[in-house]
Amino acid sequence: MTQRASAKLPAKLIIASRESRLAMWQATHVRDRLAALYPQCQIDILGMTTRGDQILDKTLSKVGGKGLFVKELEVALAEGRADLAVHSLKDVPMDLPDGFLLSTVLEREDPRDAFVCNDYDSLATLPAGSIVGTSSLRRQSLIAARYPQLVIKPLRGNLDTRLGKLDRGEYAAIILAAAGLKRLGLERRIRAYLSPEDSLPAAGQGAMAIEIVAAERSDGVDLAALLSPLNHEATLHAVMAERKVSKMFGASCQIPLAAHATIDGTELHLRAMVATPDGRRNAFAEASGPAALPEALGEQVARLLEQQDAASILAECRLDAAAAGDA
Repeated sequence: MTQRASAKLPAKLIIASRESRLAMWQATHVRDRLAALYPQCQIDILGMTTRGDQILDKTLSKVGGKGLFVKELEVALAEGRADLAVHSLKDVPMDLPDGFLLSTVLEREDPRDAFVCNDYDSLATLPAGSIVGTSSLRRQSLIAARYPQLVIKPLRGNLDTRLGKLDRGEYAAIILAAAGLKRLGLERRIRAYLSPEDSLPAAGQGAMAIEIVAAERSDGVDLAALLSPLNHEATLHAVMAERKVSKMFGASCQIPLAAHATIDGTELHLRAMVATPDGRRNAFAEASGPAALPEALGEQVARLLEQQDAASILAECRLDAAAAGDA
């Protein structure tokens, strides 16, 4: 008998999710996958508004980072109001609070960044002085390094809000994750894809993850076992390598850091970057290794970055962030 078949099934499961349209799509996707596996189980979604959704007038690096998108969902898990939480993996901090577990990583969607614009075909064709919106210091750094003639301004809000700001002319172009646009059926808004060589993705970009409470449940349900059919092994190995790089550098929204892994058979290839927000200083590294040892590869690439003075680059990032916070 398989682990899934032998696991005790609860009468009901509740999924905690942010209430944005994209987050609810992700929660609904997980609900539907679970409903197909366990039709006798009632599965509901608990929509929640997080602090990350509420604070829209400041960049994430100034208000506590991407963890603001998951804290309220973790409270719902801890209080027993929800059984599992669905996240965009790139929003999940590298270190979870005690008592929580990332049990499941689903198959990755397109990890690339997308150029979204109504009038021009690429970043290269934008006129000098054009305003480009992005919520990410990583994207800001990469754009600033290659296109110093462009003006980069922060862009917050959910996907529909960001597209609305573009359509109202507040920005000449915006950079978004391709995965979110595709999941919501908005692929037509993508004017061009940015290749990983031109815009190295964030760790975990395009992947969804499920978080649960780590402790044994009083009802005897092994939730991790029930969720295991949703795990995608290749994606799991890739994001483990990526997140290891981020963890070793204490990655936060204050640091422009990228890490992207691909798998070819049993071989994992990882590329990573750290940079200053203005793109003036950067370090790149890449290496390959066994897919079965993703964290070892992540550590190897992080060490290669350290040999390129990554620590000094990150120290400059933190000084800049502290100065901005005092401003």
